[in-house]
Amino acid sequence: MAEIKIVKATTLKEKPDVSKIGFGTHFTDHMFVMDYDKENGWHDARIVPHDKISIDPANATLHYGQAIFEGMKAYRQGNKAVIFRATDHLNRLNHSAKILDIPEIPFDVAHEGLLKLIDLDKDWIPTEKGQSLYIRPFVFATDEVLGVSVSKKYKFMIILSPVAAYYAHGFAPVKILVEDKYVRAVRGGLGAAKTPANYAASLHAGLVAHDIGFDQVLWLDGVDRKYIEEVGSMNILFKINGEIVSPSPQIQNSILDGITRRTVNQIAKSWGMNVVERRISIDEIIASQEDGRLEEVFGSGTAAVISPVGVLRYKDIDYTVGNGKIGEFAQKMYDYIEGLHIGEVKDTFGFIEVAGEY
Repeated sequence: MAEIKIVKATTLKEKPDVSKIGFGTHFTDHMFVMDYDKENGWHDARIVPHDKISIDPANATLHYGQAIFEGMKAYRQGNKAVIFRATDHLNRLNHSAKILDIPEIPFDVAHEGLLKLIDLDKDWIPTEKGQSLYIRPFVFATDEVLGVSVSKKYKFMIILSPVAAYYAHGFAPVKILVEDKYVRAVRGGLGAAKTPANYAASLHAGLVAHDIGFDQVLWLDGVDRKYIEEVGSMNILFKINGEIVSPSPQIQNSILDGITRRTVNQIAKSWGMNVVERRISIDEIIASQEDGRLEEVFGSGTAAVISPVGVLRYKDIDYTVGNGKIGEFAQKMYDYIEGLHIGEVKDTFGFIEVAGEY
């Protein structure tokens, strides 16, 4: 394995009151960096003080958008700093890299760099329930040329940000607008990659939804305009007649294969529940709501973990799910996963990885 150089910050930052900073506004003392070029491959792995970076105005990412990222979290469990499903996130980063023709990142180096970085900045991990240290690995092209082509140079970085509990005012249902005008992605495109382009494509519809009182948008597929894909920043799942149903990333090939969605499905199966991944149409969901089979709707993602849905609006009709309250399953799953994060629930799945000790 390549050596990872460590340059420690000479002056450490004052740590903020995490309960007041929201999400992604403060950053720890250090960051991981590694570079790529065709002659040397991935090289010069290093941990250095968190600082601004310099790029040329002709930087390829600024003009052509060849970039990918991930999002995961670290928690404190007693005297240990732990990461939730780090291997799965790093493997998914390389899946995104393949889709965007970015050279595969050497897993062992990235993984070791992540563990060392968390260990170095572990004092930044908040300790209150629901709080965490958000981990953002990302890769971007660094060619300095104007021309539409695959870049020959890249930079891989990991930065860390302490974040408050997602539900600052308590775990509560959200209102979702089913989007039937705009599309986020299509099969054969970038929808299965975690890339900035997908988020840029979702911004306008999200603003429109917010303006009329909705929290997020539920996307339909870009071809038939009837199959459910995902929410703006989450996967979506349904509890229908006791069965957990979610759109299949493998079949649709236009949605993100969410790590939290995988977690929900694995846990639900361990509870003896029937779990199904398939194509599911909005018409099926509305029909199941109308005949009483739709018991719960909830989103899943790294930021919120579980986000219960109280209202779905489709074609100007509001459908109240489960009397607009948090469903029993969503609450149980949220409590269980949060328990895994902080060590109150025994990890029988191998989700938790120790990065350091205090």
